[in-house]
Amino acid sequence: MMDDPRQRRRLPETLDEFQQAEGHPDFRVDVERIRFSPYYSRLSAVTQVISQTGAGLAVHNRLTHSIKVAAVARAIATHLSTRDDEPGRIVAELGGAHPVVVQAASAAHDLGHPPFGHLGEQTLDRLARDRFGLREGFEGNAQTYRILTRLDEHDRPSVGLNLTAAVRAAVLKYPWRRGDGGIRRGGASKFSFYAVDEQDARGALAAYPLIEPGQQTVECSIMDISDDIAYSLHDLDDFYRAGLLNPATLSSEFRSWHHELASLRASDTAALTVDARRPGYSLELLWRRLQAKDAWVADPDAFGQAVAKVKAEVVDGLVAEPFDGSLASERTLAGFTSGWISRLQSAVEVHRHPDIRCGHVALNQQAWHEVAVLKFLHERFILERPDLTVYQRGQASVLERLVDGVTAWLDDPHDARRAPRRLIDLVELATDDHRRLRQDAPELVESRTDADLDELARGRGIIDYVASLTDTQAISLDALLAGRTERLWDAGQGL
Repeated sequence: MMDDPRQRRRLPETLDEFQQAEGHPDFRVDVERIRFSPYYSRLSAVTQVISQTGAGLAVHNRLTHSIKVAAVARAIATHLSTRDDEPGRIVAELGGAHPVVVQAASAAHDLGHPPFGHLGEQTLDRLARDRFGLREGFEGNAQTYRILTRLDEHDRPSVGLNLTAAVRAAVLKYPWRRGDGGIRRGGASKFSFYAVDEQDARGALAAYPLIEPGQQTVECSIMDISDDIAYSLHDLDDFYRAGLLNPATLSSEFRSWHHELASLRASDTAALTVDARRPGYSLELLWRRLQAKDAWVADPDAFGQAVAKVKAEVVDGLVAEPFDGSLASERTLAGFTSGWISRLQSAVEVHRHPDIRCGHVALNQQAWHEVAVLKFLHERFILERPDLTVYQRGQASVLERLVDGVTAWLDDPHDARRAPRRLIDLVELATDDHRRLRQDAPELVESRTDADLDELARGRGIIDYVASLTDTQAISLDALLAGRTERLWDAGQGL
């Protein structure tokens, strides 16, 4: 059998008899390595939007989200990989849509998210750049790749989990370094690898020679749209259960947009922004953002139909009847969610030459608009709530104090040796990475002197460490460093 570059690992391995008995054993090994990783287990204690402690009820976390993404993605990949029509041939030509590869990428895609969700990501990005001078800052997707290929280890150093090229490539949602994204997916702010990890990422992508630079593999694009589908629906699930979606407020927004559409379309964007909280204004601003960023797919008629569908099925349908915890409510919610997932899965298209903002596998035009409107519900009516803002500002302060406290600890010549072992390891590893980068690609190094290079590496190691904590570990360590708790062993050896 010819060697398949998609199954190559950085270091060759011989699988044992139990592993070899599995179908597609190399990819199956990758799935299990990710699932057994402590970084994967950690996701059960990392916020999706609102933590379980803060919400006072069971809500989705990064682990339950990842499990649902994997279920949605595997179904799409299984369907595409068995088609014998033109879309099926395109998929096969571009490298395939292996269900197990997609499953592995889905399990891994959120490993890099720090404590406190997207708020934590934004805070660490700012601290990395402002406190440590790291031009690349921090990005959850790039951190995911760094964990898989460097920070986490299976049974040997320096190669991370030693995953196949297929799975490593399938997590590269934004296959470029910071600033190289241009108008591509996510723009310049999103990227999937740091300079120190670029050589490994390029090696993984080389297994797919027909995938153009800056484009996702087919398997990655399946994971990406499945992430959108799951995210848009389980946030709605959480907030509906919690009673945070006010039917009257939602109805006013959708009804006003429909009735005042002509005047809204004639209004200046700046004026709409000033009065964005007026009913109907936020929906119109959503349309304008979609049109500005994704003119290749944005369509006013499709947007109008999406608004009407979400109004009918969510605002006037699901949300109009409050969730009361009864079995009838559970059945209604389950039927709503499964129906939407099934319909969105069936709305997938395959593109041989997609727009630069689109993947080879994508939702069709109508479904794309519907997902955008579903996301709008939580962005407008949850994320903009003042009570959530206060809560998140407190979480940002926790991370700022942690970074400062850990830095001061390492700066203490008398006590630095007693810092957490993992912290010391991560700083040493980052130092090795930066020195290697200076040797292999000096044009990418931010500083030339050994002392400055080591300072940058130390900053990266500190950010790697804080980002690897759970929400609870971050809060506990912050309290310990500030002397606000006497419960010495709460933090455990996980620090």
